[in-house]
Formats: sequence, C-alpha cells, structure tokens
Amino acid sequence: MVSELLKKYIWLVQTFVRAGDRGLSLQDLSDKWEARFGTEYPRRTFNNHREAIEELFNIRIECDRGTNRYFISGTADVQDETAAAAWIINTFTVNELLSLSKERLSGRVSVEDIPSGQRFLTTVLEAMTENSELKISYRKYASGTPSEYTLRPYALKESARRWYLVAFCTERDSIRVYGLDRIVSISGTGRKFRMPRNFDVDALFATSFGVYLTDVPPETIVFRTSIREAGYLRDLPIHPTQKELENDGERIVFSIFVRPNESLIMELERLGSRIEVLSPEPVRRKLAEDAAAVLEQYRDGRGPNQEN
Repeated sequence: MVSELLKKYIWLVQTFVRAGDRGLSLQDLSDKWEARFGTEYPRRTFNNHREAIEELFNIRIECDRGTNRYFISGTADVQDETAAAAWIINTFTVNELLSLSKERLSGRVSVEDIPSGQRFLTTVLEAMTENSELKISYRKYASGTPSEYTLRPYALKESARRWYLVAFCTERDSIRVYGLDRIVSISGTGRKFRMPRNFDVDALFATSFGVYLTDVPPETIVFRTSIREAGYLRDLPIHPTQKELENDGERIVFSIFVRPNESLIMELERLGSRIEVLSPEPVRRKLAEDAAAVLEQYRDGRGPNQEN
C-alpha cells in the first residue's frame, strides 16, 4: 500500500487536475481536505506539500496573485499517459484502487506483474522526497552473496517491467543503477544529502538503451522495415531518438542515436526478421552472427548449456 504521505500528495495533484485552469482557493482546498482526511489543512502544511510535489513529480502548483487561487498549469501534461509524472501517479492510483477493490473485482481485472514494483518503491520515493541516504543489501544475479552499499537516491526509472534506482554510491564514488528486485533489504542512515544542481534523469539516459550507463560513445543505428511493422514502431518507438528517414511506399527506414549495448542487441533480435539493420556494420555483423548461432543450435539439437 502507498504510504499516507504519498497518498496525500497524489490526492492533491488529482484534486487540482479536476479543478482545471480555474484552480482552487485555499479555503476551497481546505474544505476538500477536511472532508477527505478529517483534519484541518494549514497554509504552512500546504506549502510544504507543494514543494515536495514539485521535487518528487516535477509538478508545480502555482498561485494566481490576482485571484489568490492555486492551480497546476498545463494539466493536460499531467494527464498525458506518456508523461513520467502522470505515469507514476496513475500507477499508484490504480494500485490503490485494486488493493481496495481486490475482493469486489476479483477475476475482472488483469495486470502484468512487475516483480520489483511494490516492495521497496514507497521507501525509495520517501527517501527521494526527503533527500535521505539509504543503506541497501544488494544481490547481483551473478553473485550469491549480497553486498552492502550506501546510496543517495537521485531518481527512479522503470524499464522492461522492472523498477531501477539511480543513485550515487558512496563506496564506488559514482552514479550507479540498482534493480529494486535485487535489493535484499533497505534502511535509512539518518543522514541527508544535497541533490546535484540541475540533475535530470531523462538527460542522463538520453542516449542510453535501457538502464545501462557506459562510456561507449553513441552512434546512429539505421534499420529498415515493412510498412506494416513501421506502424507498430511509430506507436512504440525503439528509442526516444527514433526518426523516420525514408519511405518508398514499401519499406520504411528509421534511425536511432544510442550507445550500443547488450540490451539493444537483444531488442533488435526480438524483432527478428521484421527489421533489417543497415548500419553500423559492427551491429549488423553481431546480429548476423547471433542469428547463425541460433540456427546452428536448433539444427544440431544442442541446448545452450550442452557441450560440443
């Protein structure tokens, strides 16, 4: 379940979205707050909540000094399902509704399970809100023994149905990415930290594929596909940098600008024969070699773990 404080933040955002451009006076908001939570809503508490919402969700509750009414500018952006803030607010809202209606809606709602979606998500968000350090015990897939890390939680990122914590690791003196599903335990250190000026998680991963941060320089990947497949790729691009380069009525050529890594290769291989990578040559060659290896495996009947 979402913590009480986060539920209040989400309620505030939703209340202002419903109010639209006209917004709400502090008295209107106080009346709604008291009806919902049964307590008074002092101006100081509201201002503290405004600051937390802006820092956590990048949503600013502004005041029209002429009318003394508060509003969220651009509420359409907050309602846009592709916006990060809207996505996380909607995620919490849906999870809360599903939890409350679990018995009544049993057998009528089906959602994909995100393994790391709930266990530590609220703890991390609260630490981000308060700029508080975290201590985690973390087990990598390749290691059976957990390692201990002290982290300054900068951001959360969702990728391929998994949640990831982007944090500065004091032991490694650098920004690292940690899968929430691999965290064994988590606790606060009681220490505060200062967020880096102008930190932007989207800018950090702008030319990355997935959640990998590497020093490999980004390059343009050009690929060709059919008219039919192009429709899917327009609706759900492989990467935010995707551009449409050519269209001859039968084939569409796209490009993306990314740092090649194993996750990108796996994504291109997932699309199989529906796309053809045209350049760069190392990526094209890697796909061809992997395809040949798969063909050989199935031709000889040897599994991936069998000896030659």
